[in-house]
Amino acid sequence: MASLVFLSAQKVVCDHTSLRQALDFVPKELYPVLFKAAFLGKRTLVLQDLVHQWPFPILSFQKLLQRDGSCNPSQIQEKPSRLSIQTVILGVMAYLGDMLNAAGPERKQRLRLLDMTGIPDDVLKQGPDTMSLWARTVSLAKACIDISKRHCCEATQAAKRRRSHAERTQEAGVSGNSAYVEVRVDIFVNSTSYSVLREALMVSSYGPLRLQCRDLRAEELSLRSTMALLKLLRPMAVRQVDLRFNNLGLEGLNVLLPYMSKFSSLQSVKLPYSNIDIRRLSPQMEEAMKKFSSLIGQLTSLKELNLGSSRLSGRLAQLLGGLQHPLESLELAFCYLLPADCVYLSRSIHVSSLKKLDFSGNNLSELLLSPFQELLTNISSSLLHLDIMECKLCDSALSTLVPALCRCFRLRYLGLSDNPFSSQGLKTLLHKCLHLQDLQMVVYPFPVDCYINDLPDWPANDPFMDPQKVAQISTELEEMLVKAQRTDTVWTTDMHLHRSLDYLNLQQ
Repeated sequence: MASLVFLSAQKVVCDHTSLRQALDFVPKELYPVLFKAAFLGKRTLVLQDLVHQWPFPILSFQKLLQRDGSCNPSQIQEKPSRLSIQTVILGVMAYLGDMLNAAGPERKQRLRLLDMTGIPDDVLKQGPDTMSLWARTVSLAKACIDISKRHCCEATQAAKRRRSHAERTQEAGVSGNSAYVEVRVDIFVNSTSYSVLREALMVSSYGPLRLQCRDLRAEELSLRSTMALLKLLRPMAVRQVDLRFNNLGLEGLNVLLPYMSKFSSLQSVKLPYSNIDIRRLSPQMEEAMKKFSSLIGQLTSLKELNLGSSRLSGRLAQLLGGLQHPLESLELAFCYLLPADCVYLSRSIHVSSLKKLDFSGNNLSELLLSPFQELLTNISSSLLHLDIMECKLCDSALSTLVPALCRCFRLRYLGLSDNPFSSQGLKTLLHKCLHLQDLQMVVYPFPVDCYINDLPDWPANDPFMDPQKVAQISTELEEMLVKAQRTDTVWTTDMHLHRSLDYLNLQQ
């Protein structure tokens, strides 16, 4: 239920004319709740006025829109509207325009930082009224370019009226640095948006609107384009670099890693689908692997590494041997791992610190089962998030892993989708996991006895399920949770519910 203050704020933002007249007299302590009411209610005229008059040096989406009990939680869960986000950007631009046109004592800059990080982004659940991370990136980039061009043009025109050509260039540069707002943002770029983002990053180094990238996600970019972006990012601001579908291989990544080593706050590097195959290497590729290992070791703040969909069979020790500091998250989905890889991890520097482990897509039913059980036992004191989806685990293999799994007393998330478990196997697992007090979500597969057709292979192609059996097992699991007073734990077959539970969120 919404608080009385928030309900009052909703009423106030409904009357734009009255609020605009009274805005100079509104206590600054009320701005945050008015902002939340206007943003969630899509009161764009009020929202733009609030941003224009913002009395604090920082305007942070994450803090202003967090769940604090003031409003209905469902409003916060919804994706922010495109209209509201664009209005905030326009409000900041209008504010900057006033600051740049003001002179002397009239210029009193209040807003210094617009923090747009932490806005929920789920491509699968985007609607026509929402704004994806890619669209936000493009919108901010265009705003950055637009206000920079307008300001340079105005500064040049003013200089023409006062000074010579030589002096006006200097004046334009000084004016560009006199008033500006930093924009802390997460960026998603691909080949379509690359040009506009690159131009925005170039002008934002001196323009009125200055982009400060926290997390970079780049898809299907060439080596040259990726390198150009990394050069333009501010070294102190970058927390995560996520490069995927780029087909760079070890040699291409070795070109980029030196640029990443300049990012002193870089905690997460994700390199899935990078065409890394080190199963059978030529002498030249052996040298490339040694170089990669050395360069990864130079990322001194690194805590998360994702090498998903790489072919690493038996080479994990060599590849990660250069790391001097333990990882807290390691994603090795579909990496064709061998027992030697599990043995290495079980005895590595990472065992006492791993909070997230993704072994999805590796066959844990046979040779890897025993080494993985040892690994799971060794990391049980720190593990928060475990993904073992599509690992060909049947009931008997699951029974082998349960003792080690039940020692993971801090576990919050367990992903088990696309494994051939039976209904009885799932119920046994639920019963065994009831004592894991921190467990919040389990994503389980549709049991094999819920399929109508035979299953010669797993997973089957377009199998037919018996909806009554699916509903029955879901009801039985729910009843078990209710009886055990563990309704705080969600057991679901929906793999997309956990998309926001990444490593960086686990730290919060």
